[in-house]
Amino acid sequence: MMLLNDWQRSKLDPSDDTLFYDYPRFVTHVDSGFIGQLTDLYREHLQPQTRILDLMSSWVSHLPPEMTFAHVEGHGMNREELAANPRLNHFFVQNLNQNSILPLPDQSFEAVLNTVSVQYLQQPEQVFAEVYRVLKPQGLFIVSFSNRMFFQKAIQAWRDGSEAERVELVKRYFASVPRFEVVEVIQRVAPLSWVSFLGGGGGDPFYGVIGRRSAE
Repeated sequence: MMLLNDWQRSKLDPSDDTLFYDYPRFVTHVDSGFIGQLTDLYREHLQPQTRILDLMSSWVSHLPPEMTFAHVEGHGMNREELAANPRLNHFFVQNLNQNSILPLPDQSFEAVLNTVSVQYLQQPEQVFAEVYRVLKPQGLFIVSFSNRMFFQKAIQAWRDGSEAERVELVKRYFASVPRFEVVEVIQRVAPLSWVSFLGGGGGDPFYGVIGRRSAE
């Protein structure tokens, strides 16, 4: 099922993503409050000694430090960042906007993670279908995001939407794949503080959409 029109998939910067991500960025793209919530979410939903795919990853995966996994596969756009990630057992570099087919076996992971990157997918329906394929029955796909982005590389459907509309958009991505069920939606906006009134903001909002592959 195709959800987006061509113009909704467009980016302000249409140049090859490989060039944009060629230089490593050893930074975190969200604040510590977001990262803490994400690690707690993983702690709640992931099981030790399982196989995890960290899709569109970087030099850090935010997995609970006390949990060990049978295998963590990493995917991303920058080899140096992925090589520096201590949680990855193996990784591969691939531009999903040019080739959405994952070089991974069917039903090979208990969970797939995507952190603050879903806004860059130009063919989200195809990528979500691929995630469904590589998940084991009842496997989870945990998609998390905030309101930050590389604005020039986010698709127009994401740029134009409100934060609530972006949550609905990700839910539609799941719905585009038959038998992919959304089982949890998290929407947490940081409370205002005295820093907010000085123009410092109230912290990064935390959004998460968790889907589950059907039992077969």
